[in-house]
Order: sequence, then C-alpha cells, then structure tokens
Amino acid sequence: MRYPVRILKASHDYSAVLRDRNLAVILLLAFSSGLPLALTSGTLQAWMTVDGVDLSTIGIFTLVGVPYTWKFLWAPAMDRFVPPLLGRRRGWLIVTQAALAAGIAAMAMLSPREDLAALAVLALFVAFASASQDIVFDAYRTDISSPEQRGLAGALTVVGYRTAMLVSGALAFVLVAGSPWFAGLGWRQTYFVMAALMAVGIVATLLGREPQFAAPAPRTLREAFVEPLREFFSRQDAWWLLVLLVLYKLGDAFAGSLTTAFLLRGAHFSLADVGYVNKGMGLAATIVGAVFGGTLMVRLGLYRSLFAFGILQAVSNLAYMALALAGKSYPLMVLAVGFENFAGGMGTAAFVALLMALCDHRFTATQYALLSALASFGRVYVGPAAGFATDPRYLGLGWGTFFFLTFLVALPGLAILAWKRRAIESLDRRP
Repeated sequence: MRYPVRILKASHDYSAVLRDRNLAVILLLAFSSGLPLALTSGTLQAWMTVDGVDLSTIGIFTLVGVPYTWKFLWAPAMDRFVPPLLGRRRGWLIVTQAALAAGIAAMAMLSPREDLAALAVLALFVAFASASQDIVFDAYRTDISSPEQRGLAGALTVVGYRTAMLVSGALAFVLVAGSPWFAGLGWRQTYFVMAALMAVGIVATLLGREPQFAAPAPRTLREAFVEPLREFFSRQDAWWLLVLLVLYKLGDAFAGSLTTAFLLRGAHFSLADVGYVNKGMGLAATIVGAVFGGTLMVRLGLYRSLFAFGILQAVSNLAYMALALAGKSYPLMVLAVGFENFAGGMGTAAFVALLMALCDHRFTATQYALLSALASFGRVYVGPAAGFATDPRYLGLGWGTFFFLTFLVALPGLAILAWKRRAIESLDRRP
C-alpha cells in the first residue's frame, strides 16, 4: 500500500518549490545532524592529544564511532514507536537532540587525563544519539519532501552537514586556541558552546511540520523489522536497484580515495597547495555543485539528473588523468579538483534523492538506514583496492592509468541506470 505525497504541477514552479519552509527546516536539521560527528572523533582526538593521552588510547577511542556503522539495527524501533509529543518523526528528533545537548555538555565537564573512562562512555552515548538523530532526520527529510524537492533536500543536507563539520572541527579549534581578536575559550567552554548549538536543531524541529500524509507506524516490532525488507524485495527490479546503489558513486569514490596522495606524491604539490585547493576550494565546489544539482533536478527529474550527473562524475576523473600525464600544473590542479568536487556534489544530491525515492513511508527510517548502509559498502572497500593498484610492490599502475581505471569503474553503474530507466522514472510518479 502506498501513501500519497504532495505533488507539484508538471510545470515545475521553481518559486513554489523554493518557498516551502520545509527546505529551511531540512537545512537547519542537517546542521544539527553534522555537528556531533567531529566532537567524538577529530576534535575529541585533538583534545586528548593536547592533554597528553597516549596514542594507543586515542586509537581505541576511534571505536566510539561504531554506532554510525550499525544504526540500521535499531532503526526499526524508531519506525515502530511514537514519542508522546510532536509525532513519530519530530518526536524522535527532539528526544535525540536533547540527549545530544546533554551528552556534549557532560563531556565538557570532564578531563581526558583524569576522567578517561567516563569520557569514553559519554562519547559513545553521544555517538549513539547522533546516529539515532541521523536515522530520524533521514526519515523526516524523505517523508516531507515532494518528488520535485528531493534533489534540493539532498543538496541542502550536504550544505548543512558540511557546514556543521567545519563548525565542530576547524571553528572549534579556533575557539579553543583564540586569535588576535579574542582569547581562547579552552576545551571545556568550547564543548559547552557546541552543546548550545544543538538548539539550532531543536528550533528547526519545533518550526517543522509532521509529514502531511503520515503513514501509520508498524503495529509490532516484528513488523517493523520484517515488512521493510518484504516490501522492498516485492518490487520487480529490487535486486538491480541494489546493485545500482553500490555502483553509482563507486568510480567517484575510487578516485577520491587517493586524490590527496596523488597530489602530494604523484604531482608533487606542497601541503599548503593541497590544503588550500583540495580541501578549501574542493569543499566550496562540492557545496556549489550540490546546490546547483539539486536546483536542476526540479526541472530534469530523477532519472535524467542521475544520468547527466553520473556522466559528469565519470568524466571528472579524467581531469586527474590529464594532470597526471601533464605533470605539476597549477591551472590543471585547480581545474581537476574543482571539476571533480563540483560533479561529485551534483551526483550526491541526485543519489540522496534516489535513496529517498526508494523508501516506503511506512518504514522510511528502516529502509533508508539499510539502503544507505548498502550504498556505502562499496565505497568503504575501494580505498584498499586503490592502494594495491597504485603501490609499486603490487600492481604498480601509473597515476594516469589509475584515474582512467576509475573512469571505467563508473561506467557499469551508468549502464544499469540506463537499462532500468523505466523503474527509475516511475519513482518520480510514485504515490
């Protein structure tokens, strides 16, 4: 059984799409979703390092990120149970955001040197609450977005999430250390500031609306676990859609896994060059590409966007091949980094829209968590493959050959996309 979503007229009125306050709510919730990640990973590692914690302990602390990997295990409970206030989606958002604010504030009151065990427990709690917020945010974004809005919703998620990671990463370091204009706050006060910033998500949740056509929650936990899988695999092209999810961003991820190493070791750029261009300009290009791609999707629809942006993703890898063949060239470096990140941002907006379109609104939290976990499966393992392919002790492929190979890796996903065009186009019309 399908549940209706709000559909705009075929004329694709851009102003009607852009004026919807749901998009502003999605942007703010994306910020709230991205904020906690660095506070239990990179920023926490920096705090521990400064406080003199040994490297082996810091390495063990990376395990607090495990909940992000396994969040699909408790996603069905967030589909099944409905909090007493604000409904199934916004209710869980408030619960997780309040838990995050409390957890991050509690971390601020501890010292890595003196309260290591307690800090580990709190960091794990914050990671669990953050992963849970991600589950319900993905479900909420999917449930409130019309087909025309899915691309923009995906783009704004990229913008909000990346901005939040800068705030809890780079800006947090600045707040701790200070600058010529203000004295440093120190780690404790900085974590209090980060806890206070969770108010952004709480305000967005209160301003948001429950999905207009809310599907009923599963009646039992068993139904919440079993029915999402049964519903998905009852579809005619289910297995091919899963293959598409694995392959669509694979070429982009394959190239991206070693671009920093290539720029430093293969093209012999300096750390400063790579920092400014690959990390700084690359981030800006990703955000611009995501927003531009999401806006184009209002006109192009899901299939044409996936295909066009997928081609751009594949071709962008050839820009790195050209740089590898030409040698150290600043203009080519800027072109390759800008093109690859811009195309990758467009592809990400379309890919998030595809994940949203594949979900049944009765089981959005569970299906989105499962599908996104599957989609990340291939991307997790291309890094070691890329390393063996380029290491002289193994395959020893030249950099030009390697980037041409990443272009070829992108083609099977595009072939499956073209083959299953009707199935993808039907998702835009799916009630």
